[in-house]
Amino acid sequence: MRRRIAENMAASKRHIPHFTYVEEIEVTKLEELRADLNANRGNRPKLTMLPLLIVAICRALPEFPMINARYDDEAGVVTRSGAVHLGMATQTDAGLMVPVIRDAQAKNAWQLATEIVRLAEAARTGKAKSEELSGSTLTITSLGPLGGVATTPVINRPEVAIIGPNRVIERPVFDGDDIRRAKLMNLSISCDHRVVDGWDAASFVQAVRKLIETPVLLFAD
Repeated sequence: MRRRIAENMAASKRHIPHFTYVEEIEVTKLEELRADLNANRGNRPKLTMLPLLIVAICRALPEFPMINARYDDEAGVVTRSGAVHLGMATQTDAGLMVPVIRDAQAKNAWQLATEIVRLAEAARTGKAKSEELSGSTLTITSLGPLGGVATTPVINRPEVAIIGPNRVIERPVFDGDDIRRAKLMNLSISCDHRVVDGWDAASFVQAVRKLIETPVLLFAD
């Protein structure tokens, strides 16, 4: 497993001209919404930040189809995907694995939360099926509370982008002439510069930022 991970990472860095873009996003309102949803969740799973972030990503992606794509190096062909098959980088005792949330764009936050728990457990216990570990069109990688200030994640080849949310921190921010307490998170994205231009990557992250900072939009039709 370690050898295969090493081979995949080396191939990704060798073949893909990476660039990384990082943006600071305020998640104060999103965290308040998450707390309200969890307080009224009934028998549904507890929501972390991750499923809500995935909802935002899936809502933003239709305007940026080159990010949700795969690139065939040998043929020089880009294949864009309408469906979002989201790889979820998961640390296991055997090494890094990437189970796939199929059709993430068709799932709500609760369904995503359920699938995240199921796939992570399957990966960590070695019970993930081969079809659950392949076919992703975009990957998200999160270290949770260990997320750091910023990351430069390595693309999961043959995909062309990988998204990395970082640690949420609380800081004072200026709001006009007032100072208030806010929760902030840096969001990183690494892209294949052969396929994705810097402008498109930045515009995509700004679209995600708008959804996160105005979280009612995550649930609007």
